[in-house]
Amino acid sequence: MVFVEDVKFELSQPPELFARVDTEPETDPYGETVLTTTLDKAINWGRKNSIWPMSFGLACCAIEMMSMIASRYDISRFGAEVMRGSPRQSDLMIIAGRVSNKMAPVIRRLYEQMPEPKWVISMGACATSTGVFSNYALVPVNQVIPVDVYVPGCPPRPEQLIYAITLLQKKIEQDTNVVAKILNLA
Repeated sequence: MVFVEDVKFELSQPPELFARVDTEPETDPYGETVLTTTLDKAINWGRKNSIWPMSFGLACCAIEMMSMIASRYDISRFGAEVMRGSPRQSDLMIIAGRVSNKMAPVIRRLYEQMPEPKWVISMGACATSTGVFSNYALVPVNQVIPVDVYVPGCPPRPEQLIYAITLLQKKIEQDTNVVAKILNLA
C-alpha cells in the first residue's frame, strides 16, 4: 500500500497551454485600422438594421405574422424586434390580410402618420390582389398606399415574411441621396 503522504509530487514548469494570459505581450491588432465609408452608407446601415414594424393584421395572414415574432422564427435576429402599435413609432407597415373599402381610408391615414422614411410590405394574396375574395368590397393595398415588397401565398409562411424583410433591408441599403433627403434638399 502506498499512502499519499509517502508520495512526493514535484511540480515543474506549467505547460504552454496553461500559461498565464497577462504574461503575453500586449499587441493591438486593430490599432492602425482605418474604416472609411460615406455618410449615406452609415445611415442606410443603421436604418436597415433597426426596422420597427407596425402590425396591421386584418385576416388570417396576421396569425403567420404573429408567429414570425415568436422564438421559433425570432425576427429580432434581423433588427425588427419590436412590433409597434403606433404609426408614429414605426417605419414599416405590414398589411396582413384582405383590405376592404371600409378599411382603406384607415390604412391611408395610418400610413400618412408614419414618419419618413417609411416602407410597406403586402402580406398574402388577399392584400396583394384580393385573393379568392374577388368582389366589390375588397381593394388591393397598392391602390391605397405604395407597396415596397409583396409576399405571395395564402397564407404565406413566416419564413416568407422574414425573406421579405431581408429584401426590404437590401432595398434600404441601396438607397441613395440619404443626407439630401434628410435635409429636404432632394
